[in-house]
Amino acid sequence: MNVLVINAGSSSLKYQLLDVDTREVYAKGNCERIGIDGSFVGHEEMGGEKQKLEVALPDHKTAIKYVFDILKTIDKPIGGIGHRVVQGGWYFPESAVVTDETLAQVREVAPLAPLHNYAEADVIEICRDMFPELGNVIVPDTAFHYHMPEHAWRYAIPRDVADTYHVRKYGAHGTSHRFIWRTVHEMMGDKTHKLVSCHLGSGASLCAIQDGKCMDTTMGLTPLDGLIMGTRCGTLDPATVFYLSREAHMSIDEIDTMMNKKSGLLAVSEVSSDSRDIEAGAADGDEKCQMALDMFNYRVSQLFAEMAASMQGVDTMVFTAGIGENAPEIRAGICELLGWMGVKIDAEKNAPRSDEPRVISTPDSAITVMVVPTNEEYMIALDVEELLG
Repeated sequence: MNVLVINAGSSSLKYQLLDVDTREVYAKGNCERIGIDGSFVGHEEMGGEKQKLEVALPDHKTAIKYVFDILKTIDKPIGGIGHRVVQGGWYFPESAVVTDETLAQVREVAPLAPLHNYAEADVIEICRDMFPELGNVIVPDTAFHYHMPEHAWRYAIPRDVADTYHVRKYGAHGTSHRFIWRTVHEMMGDKTHKLVSCHLGSGASLCAIQDGKCMDTTMGLTPLDGLIMGTRCGTLDPATVFYLSREAHMSIDEIDTMMNKKSGLLAVSEVSSDSRDIEAGAADGDEKCQMALDMFNYRVSQLFAEMAASMQGVDTMVFTAGIGENAPEIRAGICELLGWMGVKIDAEKNAPRSDEPRVISTPDSAITVMVVPTNEEYMIALDVEELLG
């Protein structure tokens, strides 16, 4: 089956057309600055050069029309559409075929991820209206974490409040963590039972996976919790919100914006949210950039131990996503902080960048350390084939 995978944001839309059986990617691209001046479509076909088409994209419907017009020239029939949905909330313990009911549920849980779910629901609706002959599938980022043990997902607040407003740990990046488990288990077999997946990018989370089941993860009710990220603060004392409201007279919306878009690596380094810029600054002697890296590495190592505790052990550690796959110095810094757990990596194996999964730990390392490029689109396509094929 050929599956079109769509990942919609508030002002963007990424897409990929791939063959589930061969994993061949026929085309991929992104529509950027939707509803904003300077919009464009970036497109790339297998074996071809990247193209940038500067076109007016006043809304997502126009963007989707451009995508389908482009894909028509490839002459690969689309068997179904898979939609990445950031927040599945209390409705989606697994992926689901789009119906009027499931689409309404995506909108109902949108307050937990307002920048994403509303746009994703709109795009699903547009696809159904424009191409009624094609089936659509919802693949929530939260589904993989849904069945983690209750002691891991429940918060210590009054049950009536938690139950009425569905307040619990939902996590995110579940599709990526699920792909990591699948890939590592195929490679390592019975050598891997207790794995900590480190999805490190602009958004970042760790996940404890025991024999294929999520035991805990670092993101919480929303993707703000857990690790320090590009512009997100990660875990801090919740009373910080009350303090800033009272003493700095900041509104809830101002605090929300600050913690999600003006904090994290950007706030500490005062240079950039991009780890590459921060690494370059640290190399030039910028102390704030060095502090940003030190804090990031510290939090990853700290929460790695927390994830290991949720499984009462760990045998495999995997780095993935933008930073995890492409920043050997950060990988080395994190692993150095985990030396007390017996983690040892081979500097030569760690140094190169590669699109292939590989082991970078030494033979005598107590924990096998790997770098595995993630592929969320493939996992989404697999779910589409299973539900529509």
